[in-house]
Amino acid sequence: MPATARPLSPHLSIYRWQIQMVSSILHRATGIALAAGTILLVAVLLALASGPEAFAKMQAFCASWIGTVLLLGWTWSLAYHLLNGIRHLLQDLGWGYLPAQFVRNGWLVVAGSIVLTALVWICVFAQRGAA
Repeated sequence: MPATARPLSPHLSIYRWQIQMVSSILHRATGIALAAGTILLVAVLLALASGPEAFAKMQAFCASWIGTVLLLGWTWSLAYHLLNGIRHLLQDLGWGYLPAQFVRNGWLVVAGSIVLTALVWICVFAQRGAA
């Protein structure tokens, strides 16, 4: 059989993007982001154990625009992964499998993760102003 006569395997350009596919991809991606972000957390803890100078450098990095972007992304990844994990647990109990429920819950996880991230960063900025 010639190679051109064989059917194509399904891939991303064949499928229409749907919340079910996006939520699965994002869950995996946020898991990877959380693992990578843990390196920053370990660096902060090592700097804290190393003394005031090392910790001051780490604080300066985290307060820089790149550090803030990394921390913001890590916060959103944590919120999304947490809420999507809860959604998966509820599905393990048999809830939310109807297509309309699955779509609704997928969008609720996205919206909830944005709200949770905003609340955390409102608290962070409120504490910075108080310090």
